[in-house]
Amino acid sequence: MQYQPETHSYYSPSSVIHGGGVAAADPFERVVRLASGSAVVVFSVSTCCMCHAVKRLFCGMGVSPTVYELDQDPRGKEIERVLSQLLGGGSAVPVVFIGGKLVGAMDRVMASHISGNLVPLLKEAGALWL
Repeated sequence: MQYQPETHSYYSPSSVIHGGGVAAADPFERVVRLASGSAVVVFSVSTCCMCHAVKRLFCGMGVSPTVYELDQDPRGKEIERVLSQLLGGGSAVPVVFIGGKLVGAMDRVMASHISGNLVPLLKEAGALWL
């Protein structure tokens, strides 16, 4: 299936959040609340190729993550700073949470997938039933 940014064809449009709908005064609290709101949460930037790749990975596995496009959120920069701190610096996207727990950036997600640890995490979180 081909990814089309306008229609979000590989994940449900209802799972893309622009601005959240979750209000929290503290950016860290907001990240925690958003990250625990669904079985799989991806913090993304709509123009980031690595973000696209991680969303496609989940799509290919039959998982529909909740995606927060930070470049379309007025408070996205605050969230990016928090995510960068959680990752220990460096690039803040994509960042994946499974079952409310931080998995990490693309490198950690791929390492978990290659080692066979990603599917059990997804099953445990209720994102995958196979």
